[in-house]
Amino acid sequence: MEKKKNKQPKLHIKKGDIVKIIAGNSKGKEGEVLKVFPDKYRAIVKDVNVVSKHIKPSATSPNGGIEKTEAPVHLSNLMAKDPATGQFARSGRKANEEGKLERYFKTTK
Repeated sequence: MEKKKNKQPKLHIKKGDIVKIIAGNSKGKEGEVLKVFPDKYRAIVKDVNVVSKHIKPSATSPNGGIEKTEAPVHLSNLMAKDPATGQFARSGRKANEEGKLERYFKTTK
């Protein structure tokens, strides 16, 4: 019998983080991470990468129209904010006393 492997990637961004966009059309903007898609390596950031989506008329929206929504951003284009210093910094992972991996920021260790 084969062992099941955990295929979920380890990410440097998680839900609720304040992030800065470091590349792309929204470069320089900041926002909170609303949702993370680990399998696609993307995240939705509040008020960043806003796109227009056309809605067909239906029972819930009889007029239809155009709706503005946030589109996912690739995680390589995001940098997390260090809560200790309030600056945007690179992050890493190291094991604590119990052997569990925890995230740390490279500016404050």
